[in-house]
Amino acid sequence: MSEQGQIRIGMSGWRYDEWRGTFYPEGLAQRRELEFASRQLKSIELNGTFYSLQKPPSYLQWTKETPDDFVFSVKGTQFITHVRKLENVATPLANFLAQGLLRLGRKLGPILWQFPPPFKFNAQLLQDFFDLLPRTHKQAALYARQRDEWMAERSWLEVEEDLPLRYAIEARNKSFAVPEYISLLRKNQIAVVVADTVKWPRMMDITADDFVYCRLHGNEEQYPNGYDAEGIDTWAHRVLAWSRGEEATDGLRVHPEPAPKQAARDVFVYFDDDVKVRAPHDALSLTNRIAELSGSLRPS
Repeated sequence: MSEQGQIRIGMSGWRYDEWRGTFYPEGLAQRRELEFASRQLKSIELNGTFYSLQKPPSYLQWTKETPDDFVFSVKGTQFITHVRKLENVATPLANFLAQGLLRLGRKLGPILWQFPPPFKFNAQLLQDFFDLLPRTHKQAALYARQRDEWMAERSWLEVEEDLPLRYAIEARNKSFAVPEYISLLRKNQIAVVVADTVKWPRMMDITADDFVYCRLHGNEEQYPNGYDAEGIDTWAHRVLAWSRGEEATDGLRVHPEPAPKQAARDVFVYFDDDVKVRAPHDALSLTNRIAELSGSLRPS
């Protein structure tokens, strides 16, 4: 049997009123929702970090409430991507890194940077931003020391283990759907986000050697009420192919050249359905379908 990377499937966020009594059991205390969700799935995308900086005690609490093998992906602050639009972001990036991310330790997964729809492809601007990004936890702690003074009492700059950092980009403007963008990501070992939506370009190119990042927003044309069994099956086969270091054979690539074949890649998949109540159920359905397919592929 071929080698396979880690597959982590989850949702974007975990605190939604509509999930109470549908995904979360009736009567479950709100403070126990992360504890419950993290025992159903292997990962969650932290999206509160997009709207505002959090504090180190929050990251410590999230670490304590989740299993040892759980991983959080973290959404980058909109102040960098939507307000500053990647210009003059050296100090904001230090503030973002200082807020407590490093308290997650081994539970810190990829950092997602999402660009607004009007933001157009600019190779030099992107490269300048990529050059700022630290690639390990120790590099991040060192860079975070450049934070603003007002962050001094709400920072965490300690590192127990110098682990690598991963980054992913979700672009929402069609100007990004060009080979030059894919080449730039491959040069910098940053993952293009495979986004399932009709609103923005879907790019299924593989751009990082060791992982794939996928966000399933609920394609309104194909899955208006959440992902049906056929849709779940389609994405399950794609995820398994990626985990084995391969490309998805039914996907549309922007770049004419495929990514180099790898022995395996880790795969992160997050449901961010417009119909929010569907996200945890779809994530569980995909998890179960992948388990079924993996079992069927094992030699008897």
